[in-house]
Amino acid sequence: MAKPERAARGAVKQKERALAPDFARGLMLLLIVLSNTVFYLWAAPQGPSGWHPVEDGTVDRAVQFLMIVVLDLRVYPLFAFLFGYGMMQLYLRQSAAGTPGRAALVLLSKRSVGLLVFGFAHAALLLAGDILGSYALAGVVLGWLFLRRGNRALAVWSGIAVAVLVLTSLVPALLAIAGGDLGPDQFTAGESTTAAYAAGEPDYLASMWTRLRTWSVVTFAGGLLSFAGHAAMLLGFLAARHRVLEEPHRHLTLLRWTAVLGVAVGWLGGLPAALGNLGYLDVPAAALTDTGALHGLQTGTGLAAGLGYVAIFALLANRMSDRAKRNPAVVAVTAVGKRSLSCYLAHSVLFAPVLAAWGLGLGEKLTSATMALFATAVWLVTVFGAYALERAGRRGPAEVVLRAVMYGRRKTDAPVANR
Repeated sequence: MAKPERAARGAVKQKERALAPDFARGLMLLLIVLSNTVFYLWAAPQGPSGWHPVEDGTVDRAVQFLMIVVLDLRVYPLFAFLFGYGMMQLYLRQSAAGTPGRAALVLLSKRSVGLLVFGFAHAALLLAGDILGSYALAGVVLGWLFLRRGNRALAVWSGIAVAVLVLTSLVPALLAIAGGDLGPDQFTAGESTTAAYAAGEPDYLASMWTRLRTWSVVTFAGGLLSFAGHAAMLLGFLAARHRVLEEPHRHLTLLRWTAVLGVAVGWLGGLPAALGNLGYLDVPAAALTDTGALHGLQTGTGLAAGLGYVAIFALLANRMSDRAKRNPAVVAVTAVGKRSLSCYLAHSVLFAPVLAAWGLGLGEKLTSATMALFATAVWLVTVFGAYALERAGRRGPAEVVLRAVMYGRRKTDAPVANR
């Protein structure tokens, strides 16, 4: 009987890693932890969007403005791009070692199953807004459909995915805005984000049930219906084929144009929602909800911003001299990227018990500005922790478990963190 096909190579060695992808993941996690802060402002009165509170302080309003323009619906496409990029890197590495294509896809499917389990536990215990599950699900579907396709097919399907996003989100939003059809002045507000994420629930078991309900929607709707995430992941596949992040010096024109145009389009697309939420733009409250025109404008332009951020991170990595790359701060941020799964989960370990009502309840006292400071401090804690692990030559604990799921009990390469 024929033996089952298996991966030809184990975990990635330290010398195989490039700076830019890990550096980008490390900075991405700062943006993610900042974007998650709105889930924990559970005592503040919520604005019409259900995402941000109504606040009077100048600093709080300034922080909220920046959050809506820079982060809302912009960080998740960034995560999806880097997730897809990492998937293709792993697939190409296995293929180069002689692993059959199907066996390489099975290996990646094991990884996705592991991430789905991590996501379920993450949501049950701490954070309903877990994004591991949705991208793990999307990764399985898109991986089997597209990882073995050629560059031309990937380019075509990436273009189709972007077109679907534009046609379903951006075009309807622009038509509604141009026609003045922004929704009724009176509407019934839906469930606020803090309620859906159970941050204000004092009963831990009850909060767990709420988190799992929300997570199931985020995972399955996001994994199967998030056109921005799908487009970003496919573009990540294509970029990895061309080693855009490993060899940014060969793609400087592309990266510069992507950085400038992506950030400009993304920030301009988020500006009306920010002004509307803060009351500087007179629009119906319905326009700011998840089904409103301004939310559609944010969704349709979020992919551009996410790609712009990736390009900026790659350009920063390319500009660094060999001496700068050995700078402790750069090494520490890159170490976070190498242990991105562990650090992402650590955010919630440090957030939820301190901020949620079932824990210490500090979220009741914080505002947008003070919450952003708290989130930055949490990210810095993970930076120091990742740096300590890097100095000790150890992987993150979540990465150790995930690699066991992927590669079994076989002997792996050097004990350093990797994808």
